[in-house]
Amino acid sequence: MLRLVRIFWKSIDALMALLLAAMIVLVFTNVVLRYGFASSIRQSVELARLWFVWVVMLGAAVTLRRGEHLALTEFSEALFPRAVPWLRRLCWLIVIGAVIMLFQGALKQTNANWNNISQLTGLPSALFYLAGTISAGLMGVIAVIRLINPMGVSRWLDIDEDRL
Repeated sequence: MLRLVRIFWKSIDALMALLLAAMIVLVFTNVVLRYGFASSIRQSVELARLWFVWVVMLGAAVTLRRGEHLALTEFSEALFPRAVPWLRRLCWLIVIGAVIMLFQGALKQTNANWNNISQLTGLPSALFYLAGTISAGLMGVIAVIRLINPMGVSRWLDIDEDRL
């Protein structure tokens, strides 16, 4: 099971790297074509924007998994050291609430825009919102695991315990 989790997160990292590399190549090629040959790839702007949305949304889930989001813990740890475990649980409950709202909104937009086909790429515009749906699902799973079992997090999320 842990091996599958490791493979899953490695594949997300690889997908993000692939999308970022493809985005760089596509935008660079389009700039060279535009300024060097007075031509361009019409789909490049829309594809780069779609890939950027996916990189950002998947990156948010990866960052949450690794515990690398910005956190201000000095105040709570200095003034309320005994309450820190409860404050962390409260924070995870808030994260779960926010992720539920993100998931619901993104899912509604995905369903509403599935038949809206882009004129340039021929892709459904719902793919932008699908990134939010998948990212919210991943972040929800991470938040629930951290809420239920904060000490066993490193095993199930495949992270270093030093970062927690």
